[in-house]
Amino acid sequence: MELIQTGFPDLVVLKPRVFEDDRGYFYESYNRQTLKRSGIDISFVQDNQSLSSKGVIRGLHYQLNPYAQSKLVRVITGTIFDVAFDLRRGSPTFGKYYGIELSDENKLQLFIPQGFAHGFSVLSEKAVVMYKTDDYYKKEAERGIVFNDPDLQIDWKIDMAVACVSERDRQLPLLKNAEHNFIL
Repeated sequence: MELIQTGFPDLVVLKPRVFEDDRGYFYESYNRQTLKRSGIDISFVQDNQSLSSKGVIRGLHYQLNPYAQSKLVRVITGTIFDVAFDLRRGSPTFGKYYGIELSDENKLQLFIPQGFAHGFSVLSEKAVVMYKTDDYYKKEAERGIVFNDPDLQIDWKIDMAVACVSERDRQLPLLKNAEHNFIL
């Protein structure tokens, strides 16, 4: 597995080694030892999976410390534009986002460390997204930033006139009003 640096501290793209033949393909999507040797010493405790239609935007979500979550995100079916927004004060990339297309075809994964808000938009007709977390969901620690905050300048790669966003996500605060407690 190749780890590709993103220019954001600790935010890494994982590119698996894929073995293809006339039967299909095989690849190792997760190996704790491989990640540990690469400096990512995480014990994942929960897997989450979602199915979404084209034009859906989910996010931007995170959990406050001490319940912050690192995530390892991949796509089982379809294509998404995945976004990680750095909320870690003291980070050289604080207040900036990293976006990458993840798909069942490219098989890339994004490791998002604690201190980032996370979201994605669906570019294909449907997408099944799966991600691991290193802490459990804790409702009282759940926070977010509204997806269309003009200060974030996120290009979600979809037509915003037809974007499908939950009412809950539409009610999230702007970054300037959002509670976050991360320090790098």
